[in-house]
Amino acid sequence: MSAKEKTDIKKVVLAYSGGLDTSVIVPWLKENYGCEVVCFCANVGQGDQDLDGLEQKAIQSGASQLITRDLREEFARDYLFPLIKLGAVYERKYLLGTSVARPLIAKHLVDVAHQVSADAVAHGATGKGNDQVRFELTVMALDPRLKIIAPWREWDIRSREDAIAYAAKHNVPVTATVKSIYSRDANLWHLSHEGGLLEDPWNEPEESMFQISTSPESAPETPEYVEIEFRSGEPVAVNGEKLSPARIVEVLNAIGGANGIGRVDLVENRLVGMKSRGVYETPGGAILMFAHNELEALVLDRQTLNFKQVAALKYAELTYDGLWFTPLHEAIDAFTDNTQGPVTGKVKLKLYKGNIISAGVKSPFSLYREDFATFGQEDVYDQGDAEGFIRLFGLSLKVRALNGLPVSGLNMPKPDYSRFKRD
Repeated sequence: MSAKEKTDIKKVVLAYSGGLDTSVIVPWLKENYGCEVVCFCANVGQGDQDLDGLEQKAIQSGASQLITRDLREEFARDYLFPLIKLGAVYERKYLLGTSVARPLIAKHLVDVAHQVSADAVAHGATGKGNDQVRFELTVMALDPRLKIIAPWREWDIRSREDAIAYAAKHNVPVTATVKSIYSRDANLWHLSHEGGLLEDPWNEPEESMFQISTSPESAPETPEYVEIEFRSGEPVAVNGEKLSPARIVEVLNAIGGANGIGRVDLVENRLVGMKSRGVYETPGGAILMFAHNELEALVLDRQTLNFKQVAALKYAELTYDGLWFTPLHEAIDAFTDNTQGPVTGKVKLKLYKGNIISAGVKSPFSLYREDFATFGQEDVYDQGDAEGFIRLFGLSLKVRALNGLPVSGLNMPKPDYSRFKRD
């Protein structure tokens, strides 16, 4: 950013968590841009302990004010539930806990910038990670006129030690210490862990690292049953009790965490090109994804179900890459919603020592009929019809063999097909 562009910035809204990085960004912005700094904190369920005393800390750091918004219900309803309805999972394991929160936070960051007439927004994401992309693509999509400041790509701070020293020099109140081991991100959906001994993928995660789930070994010796009710693809009740979207996730986090559910250890491909290792705790999310899949298996036809799996891969990639506010993302949402009408019913699950086991599913829109599936019933399905179907279904295989084409992986003498040939 040029010197003139810097002087044109009079007010910045900073995505603020109160952690070490965003705390030192406040005085750094004032020192390097000479601008007013407004801090914005989004409550996405990271925990009350992370929000306590936040306003005082922001003001002491040099901010003119702190604006907070409770986004937990919006997060669950408009961001988490779409993931559940489509079954979006990144690289077969990751339930997108950090990824899906960023567009919501950035959306409100832009809205607060409008509210206070700011010229720019700022974030504390590093130049190595995915979050910088997610924040900035959202800002570009919603208001490209706003300038974006990413201190980690500008300043000389290169380590936690540097940041702590900068904070001390500028009398910034921080509680971080050099001995902190893991980098964590918490919200309503999950808790992530990176760094420390996890940087070597040969190392098993230490049990003391986990915070919202018990180990499967220490989980109760007796299974716990949980019943989840869905209406048009969205969970509406747990164990017969109607709950708000955020409350459903909170309740299932507690139930799942107590039974060792939802732990994931993944070496993933970052958008920026490098691999990283993360360990995730997503107990409620794991339960909801499993339950929704069980219900869809009962009510969706084969072609729709199969295509949803294809769409889910792309949706997960778009979400991971920060492309939430894009035409393709919106189009997949529209497709998903169109499939969810019959995804209405109840799923009963058995939770036992880290395992989720289906214990029953029912729906008024079930496509399963016991009388249709029974082998002895000829009114609906005549077994004799299968012969013609198999002949047509396998015709291409038969033609391939008659043309003498090899079968991959087989080393067999060729049969004599002369009796099939015409004179």
